[in-house]
Amino acid sequence: MRSTKVYLSEDQRSHLENLVRAGKSSARVQTRARILLLSDRSAGKNRQNAEVAEALMISAATVGRIRRRFVVEGLDSALQDKPRPGRVPKITGDIEARLTVLACSSPPEGHAVWTLKLLADQLVELGCVESVCTATICKRLKKTR
Repeated sequence: MRSTKVYLSEDQRSHLENLVRAGKSSARVQTRARILLLSDRSAGKNRQNAEVAEALMISAATVGRIRRRFVVEGLDSALQDKPRPGRVPKITGDIEARLTVLACSSPPEGHAVWTLKLLADQLVELGCVESVCTATICKRLKKTR
């Protein structure tokens, strides 16, 4: 498989070096930065995918994928994951905060405690969401404990 040629500008190279040196980003982002730094041909090196992969103890396919993404889509795309498909969550941070306040408040008259069904119905009644299932309420409450 032919490797994609990566040429980093001075700004890109210094950004990647700072990113790796600081160590504050995720391991995945740091590995991708190292792939690009080791693949840079403007530094005078001509490393193949297998050489970079062996140096970083990753697969050559990963090196090729990151190189290709850099050349086609740019630096940010090569470093960061693309958004994953899926439904947008019904309960966002604001609604989650309301849910937490609601769950900590006194239950409605005639009930000793809040049930998941009561909480779901109350969120709908307040106009926070159009509809929500009790499983979603349970997950959110479990997350905030």
